[in-house]
Amino acid sequence: MMPCSRITPSVRAAAQTTRLVGAAGLALIIALVAASDARAGLFNAQRSVLDNGLELVVIPDHRVPAVTHMVWYRVGAADEPVGKSGVAHFLEHLMFKGTRNVPAGDFSKLVARHGGRENAFTTQDYTGYFQTVARQHLELMMRLEADRMRNLVLSQKAVDTEREVVLEERRQRTDNSPGALLSEQVTAAQFLAHPYRIPVIGWEHEIRALSIADVRSFYDRHYVPGNVVVIVAGDVTAAEVGRLADKYYGAIEAPAPMPRLRPQEPKQIAMRRVEYSDPRVRQPSWRRSYLAPSFVAGAYGHAYALIVLSDILGGGPTSLLYRTLVVEQKIAASAGAYYSGNNTDQARFFVYAAPPPNGDVAAVENSVDAVIDRLIAVGVTEEELARSKASLVASVIYARDGLTRAARIFGRALAIGRTIEDVEAWPGRIETVTGEDIKAAARHVFRKRRSVTGVLRPRPEG
Repeated sequence: MMPCSRITPSVRAAAQTTRLVGAAGLALIIALVAASDARAGLFNAQRSVLDNGLELVVIPDHRVPAVTHMVWYRVGAADEPVGKSGVAHFLEHLMFKGTRNVPAGDFSKLVARHGGRENAFTTQDYTGYFQTVARQHLELMMRLEADRMRNLVLSQKAVDTEREVVLEERRQRTDNSPGALLSEQVTAAQFLAHPYRIPVIGWEHEIRALSIADVRSFYDRHYVPGNVVVIVAGDVTAAEVGRLADKYYGAIEAPAPMPRLRPQEPKQIAMRRVEYSDPRVRQPSWRRSYLAPSFVAGAYGHAYALIVLSDILGGGPTSLLYRTLVVEQKIAASAGAYYSGNNTDQARFFVYAAPPPNGDVAAVENSVDAVIDRLIAVGVTEEELARSKASLVASVIYARDGLTRAARIFGRALAIGRTIEDVEAWPGRIETVTGEDIKAAARHVFRKRRSVTGVLRPRPEG
């Protein structure tokens, strides 16, 4: 196989034609991509494990003298103690407040001073921190991250100050957004027992009650090497990254990571419905989420078919939902579908649509149901299947163009218990999805008794 830097332009050019050629041409694109990747790995990632249990993944890419350094903790909002919602995200904020060796604020200043960029994020299942810098500054990034992995300093002043930042973030992203408020309620209705029902940012009253002891306990329990995946993508070799990892991460003591003991969701036996009206709403919207398997939980054999199904059903202006509701029937301004299997426990499959400001929500809902019913009954066409698979495969190939995207792909996979081999095999597994696989996945997921429907409507003020 040619080096990544050689194949990428041709793959990109091929993918740009995926909406313009027929099924035979699309099948040829998939075959060429699959054949090229059969001779070597898609990313050629290399994995090792330090003596203290920290997992290290290196993704060499020598096109530019830069690296992305990511630290993934296998802990997220769904691992929080009962009544302590938001503590995982709160800790993410406080990780920038200094250590015994690096004063508060200096971490970000050092990254910026060396021409880098950084960020962090928290999800239900994992928490991540990353920096992208020139390759010669990788050692500094490792030293800084290893330091705050076990040497975080927390003060009451920092906790109190950052609590207000988090509360303001909640106000801006959730409380000031009717759509976000509805999504929060739909999620809470979907899960009766599983902690996925709780928002990552936390409930306001519980955020206000979080103490310095709550944050310290969460940090001490979960921020340990055996709970960590470090990913370095860029102009490096596995040998040099391994030496640096041993020097900085390898020196950290290795208390055993806490096991994940999450309550599991009982079988959903009844369709649930949530309606919310707000004077800030100008355009109504409709959405539905179905419980679905993830890559590692439930009937996970359907996961790859669900990826293709979501693209065919609602992946853009050529999708079934958009063509039917927006282009042909003209009863919606937008329509689509979404699925991601990157959950430690059950995932969800979403369909959504928005009628025009004075449109009929019921008509939209009925039309979405009709599209899904027809798909289950007659399946998808060979052309739809080939087009979708070619587009999906090409999108993964594009990930080799960016250091951060490649690191994120591996981080999401390894953080939920998947393997490097799973990531490398992704295009081939998408290629093997058949029309019958899609019908079987649709029949498994699209059961209204396993769904929650959400409706957002305008409400007159006063």
